[in-house]
Amino acid sequence: MSIPPDASIVETTALRRRRLHWLGGLAAAARGRQRLAAICICLSGALLIGQAAAIAWLIQAVLVDHRPLADATPVLLGLLAVLGIRTLLGSATQAAAGDVADAARLALRERVYQRLLGRGPLWLRQQRTGELGELMLAHADAIENYYSGYQPVRIEVVVVPLLIAIAVAWTDWVIALILLFTAPLVPFFMMLVGWGAEAAGRAQLGELARMSGHFADRIKGLGLLRLYGRGEAELDGVATAAEGVRERTLKVLRIAFLSSTVLEFFASVSVAMVALYLGLSYLGLMSLHAQVPTLGVGMFCLLLAPEFYAPLRRLAAHYHDRANALAAAAEVERLLGDLPEAPVAEDASPATARAPELLEQHAPPVIVRGVSLRPLGAHHDVVQQLSFQIEPGQRVALVGPSGSGKSTLLEALAGWLPPREGSIVLRPGLDVGYAGQRPYLFHGTIADNLRLAAPGASDAHLRAVAEAAQVMRFAAVLPQGLDTVIGERGFGLSGGEARRIGLARLLLRDPQLLLLDEPTAFLDPDTEADLLRTLAAFARGRSVVIATHSETAMRWADTRLTLTAGGARLASELTP
Repeated sequence: MSIPPDASIVETTALRRRRLHWLGGLAAAARGRQRLAAICICLSGALLIGQAAAIAWLIQAVLVDHRPLADATPVLLGLLAVLGIRTLLGSATQAAAGDVADAARLALRERVYQRLLGRGPLWLRQQRTGELGELMLAHADAIENYYSGYQPVRIEVVVVPLLIAIAVAWTDWVIALILLFTAPLVPFFMMLVGWGAEAAGRAQLGELARMSGHFADRIKGLGLLRLYGRGEAELDGVATAAEGVRERTLKVLRIAFLSSTVLEFFASVSVAMVALYLGLSYLGLMSLHAQVPTLGVGMFCLLLAPEFYAPLRRLAAHYHDRANALAAAAEVERLLGDLPEAPVAEDASPATARAPELLEQHAPPVIVRGVSLRPLGAHHDVVQQLSFQIEPGQRVALVGPSGSGKSTLLEALAGWLPPREGSIVLRPGLDVGYAGQRPYLFHGTIADNLRLAAPGASDAHLRAVAEAAQVMRFAAVLPQGLDTVIGERGFGLSGGEARRIGLARLLLRDPQLLLLDEPTAFLDPDTEADLLRTLAAFARGRSVVIATHSETAMRWADTRLTLTAGGARLASELTP
């Protein structure tokens, strides 16, 4: 079936409308300020007519009619009042539009953050953090001028030129016709340039996101790059990426300057046509009226002619802001798969797709029925048709060789990985906690990393969980104890120490179901025995699932689930 030649145009128009609708929704919390900005900018434009009339009357009265200065004083005071009011209205417009832009930028960051949280850790591991970071930095800043500049001017261009055209037509209908017939030239060329500006802006934002991702990845692996002598090569790669951003940015600026030149040319030509008509009328070379217009009428029309095109020129200048905002929305859609809606509406979709089913309150905490699991990016299942249930207070040890699916099963129980087949059913209100093999530790003190689970935890409670997870065994000999600063991703700690901090953070959450992935790995026998003993005291009345290769940890559990990998097949055995 052939696709109509205009199908891509229709699709692009539909996408643009959907993105504009989404951009409009970002400012929903500041609708009042948006209306205030529109009212102020329209009132300021309407006062232009009074300002031009006052100036024209003063010129006619002083230079032509030679009236005394006392007659012009009230008009002069009125002109000063109009100028003062317009100044206040301009300040109010900028302040209100700035508030709208701040609200929209905050809404964008909240929606993106909510969507990233909803995607889960497994999806985030496959992304470039530099690109995702740009969604809340450069992409959020790219929409600022759309709300502070383009949207108020879009309202102004509908109201103010119409009022000016009516006022000019009241005094000279010929000049009004000149204005009306030349006005469409500005938006026509504005649209032509805007399509190119949108494409160039999207390419520039995409190049910036790629450079940020490239640079962030190299910063993370800087030690490894130096170890293998790849420092100079990666410097060349960063320089190449920066050059790409520079070229894309200059293309956007080139379009902006070219469009401004073209639009200013047409606006200037239109004003020149008005001036030419008035000059020829005063010289008697062109007369479309029974009576030659007075100097005051001519000045009134000539003063309003540039102001008639001024909103159109401002709209053309801010049309690039619209293009940048659409480009930012397109990049958000590309990186996230779709445009994130408001958090209230968004929370339902991931929960529906990933949340386990719920049972009655007195049912077992977890029931697994015929589950088959496949890690993200894998080509075959590592777990097939697995069924078991966990009772309250039960300790289950997941046993099996590496690659048998122990970590994958824990991730599925934690809700990170949806089953490909079967179901995982959790008891209503069950609080699940997961401590993986590689807990993420932030740059900061050990106490700060623990308090991520409970920011309001007291020092005594913090020390108690640190003792239970055997964190104090190594923190006590550090210079500042729990207040010792560690590097990002646990730099300065061993693998076993980082896992114990992750376990302590989990204990601070106090979940009802504990999912532990190799918590005793890299520990000496004494530390392992102490950890299991304190963990038994803490987990009394709670269910525990522990993936382990340790015989001591297997004996600590009261139930053993054996996973045996055999290609894509998996056998399970649940034994007390």
